[in-house]
Amino acid sequence: MHWIYLGIAVLLEVGGTTCMKLSDGLTKITPSILMFVLYAFSFVFMSFALKKMDISITYAIWSGLGTAFIAVIGVLYFQETLNASKIFFISLIIIGVVGLKLSNQTA
Repeated sequence: MHWIYLGIAVLLEVGGTTCMKLSDGLTKITPSILMFVLYAFSFVFMSFALKKMDISITYAIWSGLGTAFIAVIGVLYFQETLNASKIFFISLIIIGVVGLKLSNQTA
């Protein structure tokens, strides 16, 4: 169950970060409010995951997957550029997250 909580936390963090971009510097009220709400719930679910997981693994996966997902959203939704180096470094993040999960034998 703790992995599900972590997955929910990642998705909520990605939603919050996307709302941050959509808020246009906190000038648009709906995405600004959603950003704070989504981040708050992300931390709630991450705290649930931390009951059974090491903080180092939990935070690395939360931030790493969030970063990778946001990079993809940036390319697909916000028309940010995609080049070989961006693909390479996003791949490294994903490889690192998988490696951390595989290295955590106690969870």
